[in-house]
Amino acid sequence: MKRKINILVLFVVLSIAGCYSQNPFITHIYAADPSGHVWPGDTTTLWLYTSHDVPGNNHHATMFDYHVFSTQDLVNWTDYGRVLSVDDVDWAIDYAWAIDAVYRHGNYYLIFCMHDETGIFRTGVAISDVPQGPFTNIGCIKGVDWGQDPAVFVDDDGKAYLYWGSGGNCEAAELNDDLLSIKPETKVNLKNQLFEVFEGPWVHKYQGHYYLSYPGLAKGEWPEEMNYAISDKPLGPYKYQGKYIPKFEGQAGTNHGSIVLYKNKWIAFHHSAMVSEGNGSARSLMADYLTYNPDGTIKPIVPDPQGISKGKPATCTIYLEAENAPAAGGKLVKTQVESTLAGFFGKGYVAGFDKRFDYVQVLVQVGKDMKARLKMRYSADEDFSADILVGVLMLDGWNGTKIKKTNGWEEIDLGDVQLKAGDNLIRINSYTNVSLKIDCFKIEPKN
Repeated sequence: MKRKINILVLFVVLSIAGCYSQNPFITHIYAADPSGHVWPGDTTTLWLYTSHDVPGNNHHATMFDYHVFSTQDLVNWTDYGRVLSVDDVDWAIDYAWAIDAVYRHGNYYLIFCMHDETGIFRTGVAISDVPQGPFTNIGCIKGVDWGQDPAVFVDDDGKAYLYWGSGGNCEAAELNDDLLSIKPETKVNLKNQLFEVFEGPWVHKYQGHYYLSYPGLAKGEWPEEMNYAISDKPLGPYKYQGKYIPKFEGQAGTNHGSIVLYKNKWIAFHHSAMVSEGNGSARSLMADYLTYNPDGTIKPIVPDPQGISKGKPATCTIYLEAENAPAAGGKLVKTQVESTLAGFFGKGYVAGFDKRFDYVQVLVQVGKDMKARLKMRYSADEDFSADILVGVLMLDGWNGTKIKKTNGWEEIDLGDVQLKAGDNLIRINSYTNVSLKIDCFKIEPKN
């Protein structure tokens, strides 16, 4: 009997050069609330953890999952697909809003918020052994009431602090070592220290001082502007300093940001509604360089159309590794993971195509309709026939057509595909028992 393994060694690559190739710098998918990090031991890679806006909506109630992005040059980005969804969290029902991430004791933790069955925001924790996930839910943080928009700051002494807040409130506390509860005696309410605070706190450290940045509502009116305050201690008291991203053309009603040092330059990440032409529920990722005055205050930012790539056309690649398939909405049906043939990517490859309806399937999420080129990296000891489906459509010319055997791992061009805005399922099944091994799919834009 064939061994069934719920791990799919597969990645999907989607390279996109959009018309907004600098700022916003990610245009193939709607994403918001970027949390930027450079992890210990790898100063060359910048990571972003974001929420995901579903295209075609006019509200935030349909936010159900999270994405992770990375870059090593601020021009070429990777999207690792859906890394955690409401479906993966047993206590959650909806509203996968802003997130953060933290490295702790050799693991990576996603700190997220979702509604529970009572309609209350809980702050959840999910774990992975790699920064790109996928992440596995391990519970909620005890001691946090209405835990919307969480952010974690780890100080030089290793102590971790949690910040959260919404609706004009902001609270903070030191976390216990396992990140699953706060130290209740350290809990403070920072609302009265943060002028016009509304939600989305974030803390970074510069020249020995703690900077708490947050979206605020000037005189209680939308849209949000990015404000900040400074303290000598992570839990305050904080002294308000002003706005570092005032209102700007093309912004969404909300804003939410993070500030991170990467390759000796400070970057302010946030979001806008430029790609969706003003739809504040379909937001896109923004990034601008941030600089300080001699006295430590932040120079206000006017978003730069050239962004942090300084005019170089940005690209983004969706990359879904095998073990991410269940979390990313894919399937592995009567096939299994192997790793004996050298030269594969990730942790293995998909094998075991014993009959026609044994297949692999992955989920690709995009924000707009797009035409692209589909390629596949595979190995086969003999010619074979296959069905290749994108959504409900059979790829023209590939329903049962022979695919040639290879000499090791090779890449084949499978022709044009049309992706629709939203979720797209890509599936391949062979017709007969064959020594087929699938390593990855690539989806490249035509323009």
